[in-house]
Parts: sequence; C-alpha cells; structure tokens
Amino acid sequence: QVQLVESGGGLVQAGGSLRLSCAASGRTFSSYVMGWFRQAPGKEREFVGRNSWSGGSTLYAASVKGRFTISRDNAKNTVYLQMNNLKPEDTAVYYCAADLRRGLGGREGDYDYWGQGTQVTVSS
Repeated sequence: QVQLVESGGGLVQAGGSLRLSCAASGRTFSSYVMGWFRQAPGKEREFVGRNSWSGGSTLYAASVKGRFTISRDNAKNTVYLQMNNLKPEDTAVYYCAADLRRGLGGREGDYDYWGQGTQVTVSS
C-alpha cells in the first residue's frame, strides 16, 4: 500500500507561481514513476506530467510544457510540481499518482495509487 499526500495548493494571481509537493509512503519510492494530473470543474481529469523513478526522464502535457517542472527527492520520498507563469485555465484540483509498474505512461489507468488532491486557483 502506498499513501500519497499533496500539499502546497492555494490561490495565486495569473503570472504567479506555486510549488506543489507530494509525500509518499513506502520503502521503494525511488522505484516509482510519479505523475501529476489535474481536474478542472466540469472536466475530466487530465495528465499534467510524470517523472521517472530516477528523475532522469520527464514528460509534460503540451499545455504546461515550459511552465511546469516536475522534480523529486528520493531521500525525502517526495515529488514536486513547480508551476510558473500560472494562467486562469490552470485552475483545478491537482493530484499526484504513483505507478509501481514503471510503465512511464500518461493515462490514469497507468497509475496504481492516488493522493487526495490539492486545489489550485488562479485568478485573472
């Protein structure tokens, strides 16, 4: 069983920045692929990006590429989502997820465990 707890969400003005954190339980965090997803009101949950177990391979959705950065600290069992130049359309609940099968995918079904989510609101 893996538990994921997100933090760092909040209200920010357009153009601002936030850093989300996701703390994971489990002794083998360094072997997990970690992903970030988001769900805006009235919309389906969508892929934001993912980071490989070593942090050496990262994939981003086109909508956030160049603005968002995923990093991880395996010693702290934590993955981060640095969000810069935020836009109102980035408003959503953000979820981190763990893929224990190491498929490096971008679909919800590729991930085995999910956090409870943290709200990010970007005002215009």
